[in-house]
Amino acid sequence: MIAHTGDSRLASLKGGLVVSCQAYPGEPMRSPAIMAAVAQSVVAGGAKGVRAQGIEDLQAIRPLVDVCLIGLVKRGADGVFITPTVADALDCVTAGADIVAVDGTRRDRPDGQPLAATVAAVHAAGALVMADCGSLDDALYSVAAGADCVGSTLAGYTGERPVTRGPDLDLLTELVAQLTVPVIAEGRIRNPDDALACLEAGSYAVVVGSAITHPTRITQTFAEQLTHGRTALSDEGRHPDRDE
Repeated sequence: MIAHTGDSRLASLKGGLVVSCQAYPGEPMRSPAIMAAVAQSVVAGGAKGVRAQGIEDLQAIRPLVDVCLIGLVKRGADGVFITPTVADALDCVTAGADIVAVDGTRRDRPDGQPLAATVAAVHAAGALVMADCGSLDDALYSVAAGADCVGSTLAGYTGERPVTRGPDLDLLTELVAQLTVPVIAEGRIRNPDDALACLEAGSYAVVVGSAITHPTRITQTFAEQLTHGRTALSDEGRHPDRDE
């Protein structure tokens, strides 16, 4: 059963694509202005929502798009690093996030506060909470804490489940069957077929990041495939530069 969808911000995402517009530290695209342009581009292409990281990025994106904005802050890269504190979550709301994405695992949080404290603070500030989870137990914990929706974002990254080649469809199916809040698919969704499979598994919406907004990784995929193909052609005795 699906609940918590009366809010128009969350309802606007139903059955649609959310694009994660993020760049990694040290990359040329790591700029609020660039991420804002990327956000505008994906909205022009049909994205129903944008997911973005960092207060400056959120501030740059918010005036330029009229779709639901999911905001987060990353602190480090280990343990609880996705919007890890109550203060981080409130900063995201102030920067314009409609929904704040937070770590929804059962691990200890850096500020010593339970997840429920973050959820309560975000709700009091007028925004919603998306709990990024790695397992069914995480998701049940997040729902009990008051999360408005749950994401499969951390599946395979917390040690509770294996890293699947594509999206963790088994977990998605489990979450949809047992939760009373919308389940948003995220993680290792590399092409439209993967995205459609997530919707068919019952996900409320689908978040895609690197496959759309990370040129380095996209280029690497093409380059590796071409290298592999040229090697295979050479091994077969065919000239790799001719269409035979």
